[in-house]
Amino acid sequence: MNSINPRTPVLVGAGQFLQKPDNPVDAIEPVSMMQAALEAAAKDAGAASLLSDATHTWIVKGAWPYPDPGGLLRDRFRNNSQTGLSTDGGNTPQSLVNKACVRIINGEANIVLIAGAEGIWSRRRAKRAGERIAYTDQSPTSPDETLGKDVTMSHEVELERGFAMPINFYPIFESAFRASRGESIENHRNRISKLWATFNKVAVSNPYSWVRTPMTAEEIKQPDNGNRLVGFPYTKAMNSNWDLDQAAALILCSAEAAEAAGVPKDRWLFPHAGTDGADTNFVSNRQDLFSSPAIRVAGNRVLELAGVTANSVDHVDLYSCFPSAVQIAATEIGLDLEKQLTQTGGLTFAGGPLNNYVTHSIATMANVLRNDPGSVGLCSANGGYITKHAFGVYSTTPPSKDFQHEDCQNEIDTFPTKQLDAEYVGPATIEAYTVMHGTSGPEVGLAALLTPNGRQWAQTTNSDLMEAMMKSEHVGLAVEVTSDFQFHLI
Repeated sequence: MNSINPRTPVLVGAGQFLQKPDNPVDAIEPVSMMQAALEAAAKDAGAASLLSDATHTWIVKGAWPYPDPGGLLRDRFRNNSQTGLSTDGGNTPQSLVNKACVRIINGEANIVLIAGAEGIWSRRRAKRAGERIAYTDQSPTSPDETLGKDVTMSHEVELERGFAMPINFYPIFESAFRASRGESIENHRNRISKLWATFNKVAVSNPYSWVRTPMTAEEIKQPDNGNRLVGFPYTKAMNSNWDLDQAAALILCSAEAAEAAGVPKDRWLFPHAGTDGADTNFVSNRQDLFSSPAIRVAGNRVLELAGVTANSVDHVDLYSCFPSAVQIAATEIGLDLEKQLTQTGGLTFAGGPLNNYVTHSIATMANVLRNDPGSVGLCSANGGYITKHAFGVYSTTPPSKDFQHEDCQNEIDTFPTKQLDAEYVGPATIEAYTVMHGTSGPEVGLAALLTPNGRQWAQTTNSDLMEAMMKSEHVGLAVEVTSDFQFHLI
């Protein structure tokens, strides 16, 4: 380590925080949760001075009202840092790490604090009880920097046809992935239930998981009163869970700043490479619904930049909001689906705090790698509907060259796309589908349809058709789209 570039970025501190107060009004507010996570990260690094000497305080955007939470933390830590607030997207924590590493290697930052928090569980419980958790008031202000670009990821036609949220799109991707493999519905449901059971097992042993109740594959698969179907084939136990109180934080700095702060070398984790890239803003324009050119390009490129292969990566945490996200990412990167693909337990069980999950996954990965010196870890991050992506490769071993980063968008944009055929009426073919459920059972069938000119979105509320869609494969079947954008078999 003595010969490394003094500007080499190192991740020296990782902290996590979780609260489940019996009385919700006893919960601390999100900015205080971030403070607690950053204090834990500084303790993890063995250097409290990192907080007071920070040059940058960057916050992952969350569901809270602070216009510049980094400013609140800057005041609490009494530092002179520049503040930043990310845009929305589950990709943002890894993107922030990538950006921090670039600035550190270029001499534009010395110590970067990254934090995020959500207090949705306590806030909702307090509201139901007619109570309110006290939040720090902050005068109208703006962070010194907005980190990232806001992207509109829902087309108005998608919204009109019932494709409004992740719970609508990800089971659509799942059916497309299933059909691309030629799996039967039953075999596929068994397989993804077993996959999610491996995630649950990891979550049970993770002290920062929101849900640590063991579940078998059969319990995950079968709907019951506590585990209803949401968007077929997903039960509640296959959906991301954001109803929680969690915070996580990372501290990155230059090697010379780490040495000056007295951070022990056994706490140093080296980011070797990072990449960013995005698929089409609208799902409507994807060439197909079972792959991701952005993951293919950016996921493989980060491995190339780090000088490793998919097979040589020792520890992996793939963004895991829903099973389709994991399977598509693993397939594009060339990771075996039998490999352990989470270090936290995933967004269903460990927790999916809106944009901030990957701060938790990187924090968890840091300790996994410290406990396995010399090993290599890969973290992936996903925002939107398999839309925005970021990747990072880490190790306790210093990189053989300076940190490498690449924005892969130019190459990704060369891949073919598909046109939205929004007004099409007539014969079409089912490309992918799901059946959305309420508490009383099936409510609406949603389908992506292939037309002679592109892709169309349509619905059905026919109960017999919805039941049939859940029993036998309907991808590839011929349908008729009516003038009200309903579909029926022909």
